[in-house]
Amino acid sequence: MATATALAAPLLEVRDVHVALGGGPVLAGAGVTVRAGEVVGLAGPNGAGKSTLLRAVTRVLRAERGTFLLRGTPIDARSRLDFAREVAVVQQLPEAPPTMRVEELVLLGRHPHLRLLGRESGRDRAIALDAMRRAGCDAFAERALGTLSGGERRRAFIARALAQEPRLLLLDEPTANLDAGAQGEVFELLRALAADGVGVLVVVHDLTLAASYCDRLVLMQRGRTVAEGPPAEVVTAETVRRVYGDRVTVVRHPSTGAPLVVPAVAGTEDRDA
Repeated sequence: MATATALAAPLLEVRDVHVALGGGPVLAGAGVTVRAGEVVGLAGPNGAGKSTLLRAVTRVLRAERGTFLLRGTPIDARSRLDFAREVAVVQQLPEAPPTMRVEELVLLGRHPHLRLLGRESGRDRAIALDAMRRAGCDAFAERALGTLSGGERRRAFIARALAQEPRLLLLDEPTANLDAGAQGEVFELLRALAADGVGVLVVVHDLTLAASYCDRLVLMQRGRTVAEGPPAEVVTAETVRRVYGDRVTVVRHPSTGAPLVVPAVAGTEDRDA
């Protein structure tokens, strides 16, 4: 039976996207759909076009053609301010002055909601504080960004995105270079946001991590969408071998049955059942 999320109208609907860079195609028919209350993972090998698709959605890159709808309205029909009131983005390598304090960074997330030349109100500061608490960075709110570890810095930028109070959250590899515990904490936060009704689209390299936390996966290869659906249907031995080659294999978690993608060992057969 279809769930309420599956029946809901899409927050984001992207179809048949084509992007060329440096004279060659990078995206050739890619697409993704995200609904409120779900975490959707964009996965695939290096060069598959995952980050490019995200940049096309946010209009950092101009697509040659494709359909981009935000709550049924073409994204190009929306102003950048209107877009920022509904969509928050956490880039792969976000930049900010190293002397900026975490609280100052997070308050920037309130700017799309301020009046022209307006200053943050008490409500804005309360929202920013709540965002820091949810992202787990309130304990170092007064520290400068340049003094933070990689994981702490990532939390600060996620908090800035949360302060926007978005309907849709787009993240480009938010767990890159984080240890296993920190990766799990980030995805637990994304699951909590989805439970509150936020739609989440996250670029992720680790298929096992994606399969553990995402409601749906979109698997890309050479700029195209090659598989889409629940993790158990996408992360199969046949599909993973087709996309990644014989260097990896799929087994099932002994307790949960979730698919695990591991390096292939000579003489080991796939145990994808």
